[in-house]
Amino acid sequence: MSDKPLEQVNNPLHGITLKKMVEDLQERYGWKALDEQLKMNCFHENPSVNSSLKFLRKTDWARKKVEQFYLRMLQE
Repeated sequence: MSDKPLEQVNNPLHGITLKKMVEDLQERYGWKALDEQLKMNCFHENPSVNSSLKFLRKTDWARKKVEQFYLRMLQE
């Protein structure tokens, strides 16, 4: 039997930090495309990894939207 908790066994985001997601998305798409796709000010007004993380950590709906976008990127 696996050491992983049951709820994490099929979680493709398990072990991936929010910082890694933002960095990978920014590297692949750039801030402009992230702003166009996700419509979030953190990707529009003076975007940076740190300012985006600050917003995403406080805003549950935005974090979930970024996670879903990241999952789609992984499937490409």
